[in-house]
Amino acid sequence: MPAGHGLRSRTRDLFARGFRKKGTIPLSTYLKTYRIGDYVDVWNVTKRAIGVEVNKQVGNRIIRKRIHVRVEHVQPSRCTEEFKLRKKKNDQLKAEAKARGEVISTKRQPEGPKPGFMVEGATLETVTPIPYDVVNDLKGGY
Repeated sequence: MPAGHGLRSRTRDLFARGFRKKGTIPLSTYLKTYRIGDYVDVWNVTKRAIGVEVNKQVGNRIIRKRIHVRVEHVQPSRCTEEFKLRKKKNDQLKAEAKARGEVISTKRQPEGPKPGFMVEGATLETVTPIPYDVVNDLKGGY
């Protein structure tokens, strides 16, 4: 453990780019638009940085901290992708059901138990150990 306790202490691997991930950052990283409320943790957008909320463990609790980081260090949250796809599909199903004059439920249902089946063709084979023979063992085995 190093002696220093500064702001960037013990960050040799923490902020380092991964193996074969160094080099020029793609331009699409800088062209991505971030808006407040677009993603879960964005609370501020400045000229060069984005204000995000991060969780920091302090002792026995986790504190939500607000920090500014540059665009290179931010990844868009994908937490709402599945929800948006499901919502679009549900709206389509509702429209089709309305055209037919039905009312459908779009609630997700847990996967039920698998159907039962019969195991056939299994034959039983009785397995018994070979009795130990002292005389043959002393001669050199079977």
